[in-house]
Amino acid sequence: MPEKAAAAAETQEELLRRSLLIFVSAFMNLAVMLWLAIYWWMGVGFSSNIPLTYQLISVASMVHYLKTRKFAVFRFVQLNLFLFAPFVMQWSIGNSTTSSGVMLWALLAPVAAVVVSGWRESIPWFVAYMVMTALSGFFDYFMSTGVQAGIAMNTIGLFFALNFAAMSALIYFLVRYFVLETEKIKGQLAVQHALLVEEQQKSESLLLNILPAHIAQRLKQNHQQIADGCSDVTVMFADISNFTQLSGLLSPEQVVHVLNTIFSWFDAMTEKYNLDKIKTIGDAYMVVGGLTRDEHYDHVGNVADMALDMGDFLALHPDLARFNIGIHVGIATGPVVAGVIGTKRFSYDLWGDTVNTASRLTNEAAQGEIVVDSNTYNSLRQRYVFAPPESIIVKGKGEMMAYRLTGKIAEKRNHETPSDALETTVILPVRRGPEKPDHPL
Repeated sequence: MPEKAAAAAETQEELLRRSLLIFVSAFMNLAVMLWLAIYWWMGVGFSSNIPLTYQLISVASMVHYLKTRKFAVFRFVQLNLFLFAPFVMQWSIGNSTTSSGVMLWALLAPVAAVVVSGWRESIPWFVAYMVMTALSGFFDYFMSTGVQAGIAMNTIGLFFALNFAAMSALIYFLVRYFVLETEKIKGQLAVQHALLVEEQQKSESLLLNILPAHIAQRLKQNHQQIADGCSDVTVMFADISNFTQLSGLLSPEQVVHVLNTIFSWFDAMTEKYNLDKIKTIGDAYMVVGGLTRDEHYDHVGNVADMALDMGDFLALHPDLARFNIGIHVGIATGPVVAGVIGTKRFSYDLWGDTVNTASRLTNEAAQGEIVVDSNTYNSLRQRYVFAPPESIIVKGKGEMMAYRLTGKIAEKRNHETPSDALETTVILPVRRGPEKPDHPL
């Protein structure tokens, strides 16, 4: 997109430069004819070979450009005509006084070069103009022929005014037109830039929907492979139970709508608890906490809180409860390898024994149950309620201890007697009500 916008701007600017040079060339041809006509009307006779030669060369170069579209040749010929023709005309008449300062028209060469070529390319033309002006001054001082020209002073004065007025007007309108058209191009570029920013924001939003924010930022800054070793994260798998049977009873639109309602609420919970959604696989949802290595929050507790909220949401939601669906959750804590894989439809994923353990524990959990491993239990046992530990056989790992999370310890303070200033801890299985769903079914 940025390359296309730059190319479009360059094309528009090039078209502007070409149209301006054609306009100035046509104006100069018209000015030469009017200049000759006024001189002849006032009875001032001199050779018309120079202006006629100017017109022939100018028109020929314009025709050549229209046929071949070789702008560089056309520009070179026209700028040379602008520079040298006024000085030759002045020398043919006499000096700067008797020619009414006709050399002033040569100033159009460096000015036009700035507009149609750029300021760097205009420097040689300006230097050439100054050299020709100095040379003309030398001719005026040592080789003046003004006395022999026989031109009346009132005629000289009139043409001084005409030359200065015409040249000043031409330069003013040339620069004014260039500035106005440049502002139009800038306005178009601003619109294109706004559209580009909007598209960029859409792309970034889409990228953030695919990858965690900190991974998306790294991917934008560095195109190399992203692979991290994380020593302590908490992985959670949540499978929706009875959904396969339910999908056979609902229309495709209803199936997608139910899943979207559930997973959209889950997504909101990942934001609330500062966790990272990894992916959804069918009716399974995978979340991880601790990837950002932020020491200011308890990622193990946050994953457990989200798991409790997820169960309550499905159990208490008025429209979802009638489907008799729930979740069974597996949570494991430990090291993982994380990275981005693929070049098309790439994804951010986790690998390692912790991921496999969380997945296996999900299979051990019945509907409405949350099963965790020993590492997760040791991090939560002072704040959460667990059923007695169980020894289970896990595929690929053999025998291991599993713990079923049933609630959270509620803390109370007795305010009835001033003498009791200590907190009393009551161990309760707490079922917390779900937040109001963002996407009601």
